[in-house]
Amino acid sequence: MTILAPSILAADFSRLGEETRAIAQAGADWIHLDVMDGHFVPNISFGPAVVKALRPWTDKVFDVHLMIAPADPYLAAFAEAGADAITVHVEAGPHIHRSLQTIRGSGKRAGVALNPGTPASAIEPVLDMVDLVLVMTVNPGFGGQSFIHSALETIARVKAMTAGRSIDISVDGGITPETAGPAAQAGANILVAGSAAFKGGPDKYETNVAAIRAAADAAAGRDGVRC
Repeated sequence: MTILAPSILAADFSRLGEETRAIAQAGADWIHLDVMDGHFVPNISFGPAVVKALRPWTDKVFDVHLMIAPADPYLAAFAEAGADAITVHVEAGPHIHRSLQTIRGSGKRAGVALNPGTPASAIEPVLDMVDLVLVMTVNPGFGGQSFIHSALETIARVKAMTAGRSIDISVDGGITPETAGPAAQAGANILVAGSAAFKGGPDKYETNVAAIRAAADAAAGRDGVRC
């Protein structure tokens, strides 16, 4: 079954704990936490203190996506704050292998992310170090952007590169019930959804999550049974 990881970047920041609990209870499998520094990407979001504050609100997997450069000085802080998976961008620094080693050394799942303009081949040397590959289907830095359809080819290439390995393929950016199917069909098994998951307020979260998952499972020929 497709793993749904709603991004709290699209939640109501004035009640972030309640929002995290609500989306978890609505059927989210993981909680995606987008960390932005205003340097690697244009916006600033939040840091380890917010991750730590949210940790008591749910026992769902905390999928921390670091859109920061450099990332290495902050890896330990996010691990200690309660992250279960930490993803760093291959574009964010020259020592991606070291970053992934550090994440794994902390006992967390290690992920590597690709921006839309970065070829899939950029991560090939570190595939033995990762548990997850995150393919960006928007340019990182803002929520609510439109899906970049040319990134489907990158997803398919990553799927081929990781064949036979126990590596998840996640897609982040512009995920809706309309784009979930093509992303899943190309090879993604984790979908990060922000605006489409949180639109309409808490009463709509369960319907939103179910619609995205159903579209992905149908396109990928999955049975839709919750993991």
